[in-house]
Amino acid sequence: MKLASIKNSFPATLIVILVVLSVTSCAMRQPLQPNQIIPPTPRLDNEGAYLCPYTQDGVVAEWVDKAINAKMGATIGKHAGAYLGQKALENIPFVGGWLGSAAGEAAGRAIAIKASGGWDYIKSTSDSSFDNVNDLSVYIYATHSTNEHFQEVLEATMEIYPELKKGYYNALLNAPAK
Repeated sequence: MKLASIKNSFPATLIVILVVLSVTSCAMRQPLQPNQIIPPTPRLDNEGAYLCPYTQDGVVAEWVDKAINAKMGATIGKHAGAYLGQKALENIPFVGGWLGSAAGEAAGRAIAIKASGGWDYIKSTSDSSFDNVNDLSVYIYATHSTNEHFQEVLEATMEIYPELKKGYYNALLNAPAK
């Protein structure tokens, strides 16, 4: 008898679940369109904590071109570094997994910096920067995301700044509207 009542309530339960899912997905915030955002003003130097992947005249910085061209090597190296870091530290109780992940991320960043020409080259080919990663995120989205090569530029920049990868979407959700 219980099986019959479950069978009878299944369609109603399914409808309730579908309604909840559709309402929830509609409630998810989406970033504003690039032209609806007030972009932060970059520093007109390379002294900020986060170097802009575009130059002041709107061209992709040379280090980004170099990083895009070397992407395959950096990706392979990053994954190898992450794997080795995790394996080396996985036997440490509690924090080993976290340390392994951090070691892999640091190794991947080091490989990406090297593939981009080294930190001195990156800095010398950049002419604008930001003091925080959120401003960098919002600026490049608002001013360059309609460029056909934006995704490649963004990915190359995220390899140099892993924290950009983690906070990019949230920064866009909190971007100031025009």
